[in-house]
Amino acid sequence: MRIARFAVGDEVGFGLVESDSDSGEEFVARLTGHPLLGNIQLTGERAKLTDVRLLSPVLPTKVVCIGKNYADHVAEMQGITGESTDEPVVFLKPSTAVSGPGDPVFYPSVSERVDFEGELAIVISRPCREVPRERAKDVIFGYTVANDITARDLQKKDKQWTRAKGFDSFCPIGPWITTGMSVEEAQNLALTTTVDGEVRQQGNTSQFIHDIPGIIAYVTSFMTLLPGDVVLTGTPAGVGPLEVGQEVSVTVEGVGTISNRVVTRD
Repeated sequence: MRIARFAVGDEVGFGLVESDSDSGEEFVARLTGHPLLGNIQLTGERAKLTDVRLLSPVLPTKVVCIGKNYADHVAEMQGITGESTDEPVVFLKPSTAVSGPGDPVFYPSVSERVDFEGELAIVISRPCREVPRERAKDVIFGYTVANDITARDLQKKDKQWTRAKGFDSFCPIGPWITTGMSVEEAQNLALTTTVDGEVRQQGNTSQFIHDIPGIIAYVTSFMTLLPGDVVLTGTPAGVGPLEVGQEVSVTVEGVGTISNRVVTRD
């Protein structure tokens, strides 16, 4: 299933994204309740996908990010982030960094280089702590697409990543949550990032240094994850700068595409 969070006017809700078998046109079938709380039902209301505004599919309490999880990306970033490590590199983005499909990415006035980083993201289904590898699948609600926007010059200047990764709008996620995908399937997905239609990143989640069960086990060894929390799994090589006015799109095979345009804040 593809579960979206969307708005029509001032009304916000959840719905299933469905394709018409004859025309191929996509619709959103409205749901009652919250998918992460269970007891959801179809209301019978349906709208064309083009007639609604897609929002970030969840509002996480935190976004947990894994750095240095593709060897080729580690190689291209040695001057800034250093060598790979035996354990996952973990950092956080604040919930206020989260934005949705089509939302603007605000270019900070204090930065001279803002980069894209396309990633597969995991959405957590329930409170969990100390999850063993073999039970990681039990705490995954589904998968979505993320862009770990980064002020690269500030990351290098600050010697740590909080400011560089934490600006408002620096974590677009969406366009929906794809459920029913096994961990094995999620670890063999093509990932592509384009800027104004030009391919900048091409990778595959099969290239992870730390796999999904390992990431879940490691993060929950010291941190409780809550329903709706989002875990970013790392970015492949090819990260690069964005300019004001450009549109960046991240596509994960079988999950979806999220696109955002870079703007200045008025």
